[in-house]
Amino acid sequence: MKWLFDELKNLAAQLKRGETWLGLALLTGFGLLTYTVSQFAFKTDSVLRYLHYTAASCRDLSNGPIIFLFCGMIFFGLAVVVTFGEFQRYFDCRKRAGHYEARQALIQGTIWGLVAIGISAAALLFFWTYCR
Repeated sequence: MKWLFDELKNLAAQLKRGETWLGLALLTGFGLLTYTVSQFAFKTDSVLRYLHYTAASCRDLSNGPIIFLFCGMIFFGLAVVVTFGEFQRYFDCRKRAGHYEARQALIQGTIWGLVAIGISAAALLFFWTYCR
C-alpha cells in the first residue's frame, strides 16, 4: 500500500512542474483539432451516409481532395510529433544549461506547432467550405 502513496506523491510533484502542464495543453489542443477535423471528415464518408449514420450536406469527394487530405493528415501527424520532440529537447537543454540549444529548440518547436495548426486550419477551412 505504501507504493500507492509514493506514486501519488510523485504524481503531485509532476503536476507542480510547468513542463507537465505545457505537455498536457499541447496534447489537448492537438487532440481537439484532430477531433474537429475528423467530425467533418466523417460527414463526407459515403458509407456512413449510405447507412444513415450521418446526415450532412457535403458533396462526394473525388480522388484529388482525398489524396490531398490524406497527405495533409500524414504531415499533420509528423508535425505534431516533431513539436513534442522539440519541446522535450527545449526542457532538456534548459535543464542542462544549454541556452543556445534551448532557444533553438523553442523556436523550432513553435514553428512546427504553427505548421501543425496551419495544416489543421486548412483542413477545417476546406471541409467548412465543402460541406456548406
